[in-house]
Amino acid sequence: MRAPRFAAIGGAGWLGGALVRAALDTGVIAAETTVVTSRSLRREGFDAYAGLTVTADNAAAARDADIVLLTVRPQDLAGMDLNLSGKLVMSVMALVPMAELHRRFLADRIIRAMPNAAAANGLSYSPFLVSAGASEEDSAFAQAFLSASGIAERINSEAELDYLTGLTGSGPAFFAMFAAAMQRNAVAHGLPADRARRAISQLVKGAALELAGAPSMQELVDVFLDYDGTTAAGIRAAEANNLDAVVHAMLSAAAKKAAEGI
Repeated sequence: MRAPRFAAIGGAGWLGGALVRAALDTGVIAAETTVVTSRSLRREGFDAYAGLTVTADNAAAARDADIVLLTVRPQDLAGMDLNLSGKLVMSVMALVPMAELHRRFLADRIIRAMPNAAAANGLSYSPFLVSAGASEEDSAFAQAFLSASGIAERINSEAELDYLTGLTGSGPAFFAMFAAAMQRNAVAHGLPADRARRAISQLVKGAALELAGAPSMQELVDVFLDYDGTTAAGIRAAEANNLDAVVHAMLSAAAKKAAEGI
């Protein structure tokens, strides 16, 4: 079976690079039929893939491709004049809805996906939406391509994708914010900053594994509440200070921004 001719527009960036390398490593795409665009012609991260082409010419890369991955900043779209009619277009850009992708690139076969920074470690959660003009074969490619970087799940609406853009597209940022607050508190209580960082980093790693294996997230909370010890005291303090309201405000603001578009 012929490997698809694949072009990653902006694919030398951190997210595009992570997605493309994972797909190459798992054989979803082939180096000799893959083109990555970079304004600086930077090949960093792609030296191991013999046959892969790096170019600064977006139009040339897209013209010869069967599948085009758009992985540029939304604000960079204004200067991008590409006719992608007839091609499968995969966008991992936030803030750019299906209708705008269709209007701007004359494309009918569109996949909108929202991976996150954990793709670099094979741990992204990547929801994706399939346009009416795309085929089941197109959807299957998107499933394979995104699954190379973690878990991929097809969803049913742009509203759901907007919400997930905030919930999971944020990657580690929201958890990093919580961890940074914990570190500031630890330092305020006399711990050296480097020790606090090591302690919290190890805590986050262990917590991720515990959550992944727990029957439900709330059940894990309830286990600690049942012990009625120091952790329970901290949980009750968070509840008293309305942690749910803070999380609701944070995720609602992110989803609202995603729905507003560029």
